[in-house]
Amino acid sequence: MPWWAWMLLGAALLVVEIAQPGSFFVLFFGIGAIVVGALVGIGLLTEAWTQWLLFSVTSVATLLVFRSRLLARFQRSKASTVGSEGLIGERATLLEDLEPGDVGRAELRGSVWKVRSREQQRLASGARVRVEHVDGLTLWVRPE
Repeated sequence: MPWWAWMLLGAALLVVEIAQPGSFFVLFFGIGAIVVGALVGIGLLTEAWTQWLLFSVTSVATLLVFRSRLLARFQRSKASTVGSEGLIGERATLLEDLEPGDVGRAELRGSVWKVRSREQQRLASGARVRVEHVDGLTLWVRPE
């Protein structure tokens, strides 16, 4: 197969991976095709059987070595930023005074949230607070 056909195959496989994100399966076959295309292009691989063998070995080897690491990294970062559990420990800024037992408003990550506090003293507007618990759409905060 000519070098440009391997590159085209690699690009097509990468596009398939982008269209179906999160699986990290087709990605490694795209990488294998690009590696083979580069080696064919510089003249190191001429026989078709060596091209297909290297494509298979490279694709499976990179899949076995890197897929689990890639999945773990993206699942960890996704879990820490998505959902209410990802808000715990974040810093927010009060938009109004927060009296003990009352519901107030605070800004966090560019959004306005309802907040409550277990503190016995009033928290002033503009104070920095930390999220300690999430109850539905209400953030329970403590002063920083």
